[in-house]
Amino acid sequence: MTKIVDYSKALPQYLLPHHLLSRVMGRLARCRIPGVKNLLIDGFKRLYNVDLSLAVETDPRGYPDFNSFFTRALRPDVRPLASAAGAVISPVDGRISQAGTIHDSCLLQAKGKQYSLAQLLGSSRRADEFQKGDYATIYLSPRDYHRIHMPLAGRLMEVVHIPGRLFSVSPATARAVPGLFARNERVVCLFETDAGPMAMVLVGAIFVASIETVWAGAITPPAGREIRSWDFRNDIHAPELEQGAEMGRFNMGSTVILLFGREQVEWGSACQLDATVRMGQQLGLCQSK
Repeated sequence: MTKIVDYSKALPQYLLPHHLLSRVMGRLARCRIPGVKNLLIDGFKRLYNVDLSLAVETDPRGYPDFNSFFTRALRPDVRPLASAAGAVISPVDGRISQAGTIHDSCLLQAKGKQYSLAQLLGSSRRADEFQKGDYATIYLSPRDYHRIHMPLAGRLMEVVHIPGRLFSVSPATARAVPGLFARNERVVCLFETDAGPMAMVLVGAIFVASIETVWAGAITPPAGREIRSWDFRNDIHAPELEQGAEMGRFNMGSTVILLFGREQVEWGSACQLDATVRMGQQLGLCQSK
């Protein structure tokens, strides 16, 4: 019965103009007409029981538009960073939808559904660094905090924007749409860390007006269907970010896929299927070399 319900929810999405709807949502989310933006903020706050006491700006009228409210900053004290030596922290608030080891160059999307590592990252060259490595997929619901932070300190090596569809990334859609995360538009950020290579894949979804990074601003949505990449390997000015530093944000919600190379990390008890996690919480430990 669950499978029938999932497919009935996913099927209409194949027919929707994903990017058009997302552009319309983007314009609405940035509307600064007081009556409109206040209506959106108040309705969302009631629907999802948003606790603004955790935010830097606690007054809902203090946000210039809905998008500013949606991507609101939290007080530093409400998301302390794990202090254990070698801790890998959660980059976001969300729910662990999958976590484990990459087998046969594939990741698990949902029970009975896998997708290709090379397709996710846009090339087999990038995938080679993560063969037999470990991954965690974290789903951000609309009520979650939508800024993305560094699980470890790292130096940026490469950024890749891969155009695609914008299916919902809800659990029901993940169970129904084959290769969902390798089909949706995404931004791949590759870092070098003390533990080795690390990838953070920021997956777009329907109504996600844009994906931003702190070093480049909005990367999506651009016109065109070509893969774009930026190589920072030989750039002496390549961004270097500390653990816990903000690296990007979703303008509306989505999913982050965290990748590490073989025997780089060991996931802990917090990184379990369906577990709720908070930014800064320890997900695992770096393996000693």
